[in-house]
Order: sequence, then structure tokens, then C-alpha cells
Amino acid sequence: MASDVDTAPLVGRADTLAALRSALLDDVAPGHTAAVFLTGESGVGKTRLLAEVSDRLRNAGALVLTGSCLDIGDASPLHPLRQALRRFDAELTEARTSSAVRGLLQVFDEETPGPDGAGALLERVSRGLQVVAGGGPLVLVLDDLQWVDRSTRQLLLYLLAGLGDLQLSVLAAIRAEALQGAHPLRRVLTELRRLRSVQVVDLAPLDRAGTDGLAAAIVGGPLPPDAADQMWQRSGGNPFVVEELARDLRDGRDGLSDTLREVFLARVDALPEHAHAVVHAVAAGVEPVEHWLLARVVPLPEAELIEAVRAAVAHRLLVGADDGYRLRHRLVAEVLAHELLPAERAALHRRYAETLTSATAELHQARLAHHWRLAGEPGRALPAAMAAAREAERLYGYAEAHRHWSVALQLATAPAVAPPDPVRPAPVDVDRVELLEHAAEAAHHCGEHARALSLLEELADDPAGPRACVLHIRRARYLAAAGRSAPAEAEYRQALAAADCTPGERATAAAHLAELLLHLGRYAEAGDQAREALQLAGAVPGSTSAVVLASAALGFSEAFLEDPDGGLAVMRQAVETAERSGRPEDVAFAYLHLAELLTGPLNILEEGVVVARRGAERVAELGLGRTWETRLLAIATNGLFRVGQWAEAEKVVAAALRHRPSGADAVELLLARCRLSVGYGDIEASDRDLEAVATMLAGGGARHVLPMLILRAGLAMWQGRHDLARQAVQRGLTESRSDDVIVLATLAWHGLRAEAEAYASRTIAVDPTAVRRLREVVDRVARKSEKAGAPVRYVADGFLALCDAEISRLDDGRGDPELWARSATEWDRRNHPYPAAYSRLRQAEALLGRRARVATAGKLLRQAYQMAQGLGAAPLSSEIRTLAGRARVTLEEGPAAGPAPRPRAAAPAPPTVDELAVLTAREREVLAAVAEGLTNREIGQRLFISERTIGVHVSHIFDKVQVRTRVQASAIFLRNRPE
Repeated sequence: MASDVDTAPLVGRADTLAALRSALLDDVAPGHTAAVFLTGESGVGKTRLLAEVSDRLRNAGALVLTGSCLDIGDASPLHPLRQALRRFDAELTEARTSSAVRGLLQVFDEETPGPDGAGALLERVSRGLQVVAGGGPLVLVLDDLQWVDRSTRQLLLYLLAGLGDLQLSVLAAIRAEALQGAHPLRRVLTELRRLRSVQVVDLAPLDRAGTDGLAAAIVGGPLPPDAADQMWQRSGGNPFVVEELARDLRDGRDGLSDTLREVFLARVDALPEHAHAVVHAVAAGVEPVEHWLLARVVPLPEAELIEAVRAAVAHRLLVGADDGYRLRHRLVAEVLAHELLPAERAALHRRYAETLTSATAELHQARLAHHWRLAGEPGRALPAAMAAAREAERLYGYAEAHRHWSVALQLATAPAVAPPDPVRPAPVDVDRVELLEHAAEAAHHCGEHARALSLLEELADDPAGPRACVLHIRRARYLAAAGRSAPAEAEYRQALAAADCTPGERATAAAHLAELLLHLGRYAEAGDQAREALQLAGAVPGSTSAVVLASAALGFSEAFLEDPDGGLAVMRQAVETAERSGRPEDVAFAYLHLAELLTGPLNILEEGVVVARRGAERVAELGLGRTWETRLLAIATNGLFRVGQWAEAEKVVAAALRHRPSGADAVELLLARCRLSVGYGDIEASDRDLEAVATMLAGGGARHVLPMLILRAGLAMWQGRHDLARQAVQRGLTESRSDDVIVLATLAWHGLRAEAEAYASRTIAVDPTAVRRLREVVDRVARKSEKAGAPVRYVADGFLALCDAEISRLDDGRGDPELWARSATEWDRRNHPYPAAYSRLRQAEALLGRRARVATAGKLLRQAYQMAQGLGAAPLSSEIRTLAGRARVTLEEGPAAGPAPRPRAAAPAPPTVDELAVLTAREREVLAAVAEGLTNREIGQRLFISERTIGVHVSHIFDKVQVRTRVQASAIFLRNRPE
């Protein structure tokens, strides 16, 4: 079954192609034979593979004859070989070989092989093929061998047994579903399998990556995630089906093409009667369909049922496994859905529903809801859907819960289709308000933020809906999750002012508001609001969630503004409290803010990355993968970026994006990825992410505006658009209400750098007003940071050093090398390689501008270049090369280096050896605790060892596994830990 192979690339078959070439040519000794029989379902790509292998063998010097069998029985003896010789003769230009081919064709015309003359004919054909081959390797390629005639079967047995004294290889394709019952080719293959030179290879469908690649090549670009998932589910990796579906998608055709419909109907129609019924039943079921369930739905004796299933599996329509039966292609269900009458379809679903009802189990509720609904019984489907939703929530399956609650909402208003039945149970009375509340909350937890807000508005319009205070709190939570922080803040303040708020609700609103203010960088306000929330919660028993949120906000605020150690202790206590409560959102909030504090203001980057990744694993276990896990992974990405592990950061952000987050979760992740792209110099990717973020923030996402503008300014400077960089920075200064001196210092540095580079490049005039405003911001940050905690002041001082050095560029056009040297030293101490490399570049530039210490400048440029190359920072590397070229400084030995290669993230491969084998048992215990994110003191308390001894163990571990940081050591442990 071939599709339009001229326009569809061959994907996912590289290993198979290499193996076939080896088996058919490279590993075949002179005078020997070999064969590969390629089996597989229709459309799996056998014909395409035969053509590709033929071309490669031909290019390698083999004589390749290609022919196809016809579905005409024995009416045309040796038809595929005759066809192959005629094709070959038509292409020949050499008279001697052409004569040999025509002589062999004449043998076929003169002799009709009968029982007595078959041996003589086979001998003459063998000699004729020897002449045609001319002493070289001959490969006979045969397609559709399931239709092979008796004479060709005999010829294959004769030649492959070595009776023809000919170096021959055979490559043949067989449609697997055709080899049923007493098919004569089955006996031939059984005989040939005994030969060591014969292989039978089952060509499997494409894997997910191959399916995505083939579809993208036809459509003209990667498919959106939802479309790619649907393509994979519908096609099952069958290349022919993928090509047809991809062309329909590309050309804008809806529904199923007639080609695919007819192909699958023909395959189903070829089944025996009972197998036909089995496939229809499985198509209507929820996969996997267990054998006991199928036996109740298809009323056949056990032996006949097994025989029917066996036939469906043999025809490649069903796949059997320990847990039940599945369709090989979900597309078959779409085809068969239109082949049954509505009454037949409803009766089939009713049999499923009745059988599942009699086999009571909670795990059947989702299937019960599905089958009762399609049987036309919404009243019986509704309680099952609600039970399935509650079960999903209990197991933290919020995406599934959202789907079930949505179905329940539809069923609650759906009229019954089935005729009245006195035996049928009475309809269940349900509270629509309850359904809306559950559906909205499940949508919020699984990241469907727009859907959650929409359902909440329906709830607000219902006269029996919740009180105003409750609506304000829920609306604020959903708005904050959607990235709309400004309206979320307004909703929380309305909730606190509402007269109908209970003390518990007021505590909840105050705690959530404190957490939101924390995200907005308004730390002093967050701390005040958190204290108020804790006071309110103290008067309300059972307010654990409010205590966790308020404690996290208070701890962060205190750590930033006044007492880092005390604030950090409060944060750690919040994590412990959240873990004891077990409420998923409490756990997520606590881990999130602890990781943010460590990787941000406190600059404890390694521990922060470990905490973020550990928290991500924990919230994923609690069903919050699409929301909180992505946020925590974004924090891990930012931490890895700062310590210079960009390739690892790229892997983390790519893994998080597979969740397809939305709202604030998506913004966090896109900003993290954009930070990498700006560093790498990927302008197109950076622009795309920044535009997406700007679109999502149009609804009021003040929390993310400053990071977005800082990235916009950084990207604009690498593009030479200093005017755009200036605009972004000035907008940030105007809109900011943040107390975060680190963010403000970062913004000021970008603004001063833009003005300094504009001055140096003469692209635009320096704006004195903008410079004066930036100087004022620097002074304000310096004053504020003096009152902040020591770790916060430590980080802010690094950015202030950059600002001072940039101002020196504006003062004299060259910059003060001593200020740049101080900046480089500051960032070396903080283990931030990117600003350290940038500072060395500017220090060298300042020295060269003064024509002083040229040798020192060259050393600085080489150091900066090595650091930039290690990161993959292409724009920074390019600027270093430009300056080095002007100064005639050699950056490295050998030919001039090209652009810095961008380290690409690859899927992590399992280690070939146990990297932990060099560690003692005690060292493994210590490393496991390190991977949990524990400090040396905490590890010592757990293992009853002194903190100093733990430090010695950690040092030995680092030496043995050859790492420098706890993050790297943790990665090795996680990669090698037993599953």
C-alpha cells in the first residue's frame, strides 16, 4: 500500500536500512545466498523501504532486479521474475547483458513447468541469472509476496538452498494479515527459516518521534501538541495513515478521507464473521477491553471467541496484551462508528454498561458513564460520571476530574434518548451549583485557567450560587493563576472588605493576598499582610492552608528585608507544615517560595535548584504537573542559567514545556526559556517567546512585566537597537512598584548599558534625562540594599558594580578598567559566569582604549572567550572576537574560531555503567540525602554523624564522581538510582 512517496520522506528507518544492507550485501560471501522476508501490516512502509534499499544496493554495485506479485494465483508462473527482467531489459544499454536477459525471458516463454519439468526449468533459470549477474552480486527484490505463484515459490526454495551456485540475495515484502490459515507461503517460510542466511523481519510502525517527524515534513512544520497527540493516537504510527491524515490537515480537509475509510473497511470486511463482531465490540469499548468483559458483550462460546480474537489479531486489527485488547489504530473506531445503525450502536454500549454495572468497582465508573451516555441513558450516566470525577480527585488526577465534571454538567441537562422503562432507576437529583463548583476547581488545578473563570461566572450568575466573599476569593485565585495579577489583587481586597466573609474566609483571603504581593515584589506589604493573615488564622481552628501561605510570604519578606536566617527558617517550617497537611496547593506554594528565595535573593543557587526539582517531583505526584511543577521547573531553569549550566537548563525547560502550561505557568516558563535564547543569541526564538508573553500579560500580569522588559532590553542590545532597549527600561521604571532591589538593579544596569553602548557605537544620541533617572535609581537601590539582609545586599552589590562600571563608560567613553575589574571579581565570587565574562570583556576594552597593559587585556579576552564559549553565548563570544581582532589578540591556538556552538539539550540516556560504583555504602547514603536537598547539618542529624564528617564525605564524593557542585552530584545520583 503506497502513498505519495515522492513527497513524503522516509523517517524512522535508518537502523533498518543499515541492517538490510548488511544482511543482503556486506555480509554475503561470494557464491552464497541470503534472504530477508519483510512482514508487516498494510501501509507500514514495506514498499517504500524496498525501493530505498534497492537504490542503496544498486549504488553499492549490486545488480538489483525488482518485481511484484499479482493476486491472480498460478495463472502467470514466475510473474515477478519475468516482470523484473523486462524492467531491467528496458533500462539496459549493454548489448551482451541485454542478450542474456532476453535469452532468459525466452526460456520462460518456451517452457511451461509441470511436475516433471520443474527441476530442469529451475536449473536453466539459475544458469540464466548467473549470466545476467556477470559474476557479481545479484539481489532479487519482490513486493507483495503473499500473492506469489507456485513456480516462484519453488524457485526461491531452489535458489536459497544454494542449488543454483549463484551469489544471490532476496528481499521480499509480505502483507502479514494475508498469511492466514493454510496459506502456501507459510510452509515455504517455515522451510526457509531453517537456513541461517534467511531472516524474517517484522516491520513495526513508526514510534512517536518518527510519526511527529513524518507529519511535520508533510504539513510543512511541527504540529501543535494537541494535533500531534491526535495524529499519534489515530494513526498508531502507520506511515500510510500518517501521510493521509497529514495531507488532510495540510489541505484543510475535515473528517476522514475516503481513501482511508475504504482501506480499513476492506480489511474489516475480510475478517471471519465472529472476528468482525469482535472488532466492532472493541471499537465501541474503552480500551483496554478485558477478555471477561468482551466475553459478556459478544455472546459466543469461549472457544469461538478466542478463535475470533486470534483472527482479528492476525489481520493486524487488534493487539492483545495482559490487560486486554486494543485496536491497532484508533482510526478503525472512527470508520466503524459510521457502519452501525444508531440502534445497533446503542445496544452495544448498553451491553457494556449492564455488564460493568454488575461488576461493581470504583475504577469502572468512568467507563460506565461513557457507555450509559452513548446508550442514550444520561440519568444513569450522571452518577457514574460524578463518582469517576471524585475518584480522580482522590488520586490527584485533576485533568481527568475536570473532564468527568464537564461531562456531568452536560448530562445534567441532557434529555433521555432511550424509551421509557419501568425497571430503569429513577433519575438522580443533582445540584448544578455543586457541579459548577467542582468543575471550576478541577479546571483551575489542571491548568485550564480560562475554563475555570468561565465556569465561575456561570456559578456567579446562579441565584443559588456562593456568597460574594467566596466568589471574590475563588475569582482572585483563578485570575492570579492565569497571570492576571492586577485584577486578582483587586478581588482579594474586595473579599476582605465584604461584609459576608467569615473569619476563616477572611484569613484565607489575607494569606492569598500576602502571597500575591510577594510575587509582585512588594515585600514590605507582603510581610504586613502575612502578619495580619497569621493573626486572623490563629483565631480559626483548622486554618492550615492560610498558615502555610502566610508563613511562606512572611518568611520570604523577612529574609529579603531584614533577617535572612530567620526568614529562611520560617520558610522551611512552612514546607514541613504543608507536607503534614498533605493539601496539594499548600505543598506547592511552600516549595515554590523556598526555591525562589534560595535561587533569587539569597543566591544559594545549588540548593535552590535541588529544592525546585525536588518540589517539582513532589507536586507532580500530587497531580499538579501542568501548573505548579512547571513553575518550579522554571525556577530550576533560572538557577541553572545563573550558575552557567545552560545545556542542563535547556533540558529542564524542554521537559516542563511538554506539560503545555497556560496562564502564569506558561509565562514563567517562556521567560525562563527566553533568558536562555537571549544568552544563546537566538533572536527569532527570543522574539517569539517575548511576543507570546506580552500577549498573555495584556490582561494585567504586573508580576512578570519587569522580567519581560529586562529580557526585551537585553535582546534589543544584541540587535543593536539601543533605542528599543531604552524604551523597555524606561517603561519598567515607570510601571514598577516593586521593592525588589535586585530586579531594580538589573533593570538599571540594562538601561545604563544601553546608553553606554549607544554612546560607543554612535547609533543614537545618549538621552541625558534617561541617564539622570537611571543614576537616581542606582542611588535609591544602593540606599535600600543597605537596609536589606546581607545575602540580598550581596547580590544587589554585584549589579551595582556593573552599574558603576557602565557609568564610567558614559563619563569618558572608554570605561574605568578598575571598576570593571571589581565587577568581574564580584561576579566570580557569586559563581555567575555570564556577567563575569561580560565584565572581563569591558575591562579589556577599557585597557585597550587607554593603550595600557595590552598583555593583561589579551589575557582577559581569552578568559572571557573561554567562559562565553563554555556557555554557548554566541553574541558575547562574537563581541569578544571582534575586539580581539581589532587588538590583534589570539584567543586560542589553531584556526580562528567560528561562532560559539550552542549546546543542544538531548534526551537523557541511561548510563552504560553504574557511576556510583566507586562510592562506599556510607557515601551513597550521604549522596542520596544531598539529592533530597538536605544541608550537611540535616544529613548529619539523619545519619547521626557530625556536620564536619558529612563535609568530608561530600568532598570525597565530589572527587570520586568528578563533579564540583551539589547539583551535578544530585544529577548523577538521580540518573543512576534503581527504579
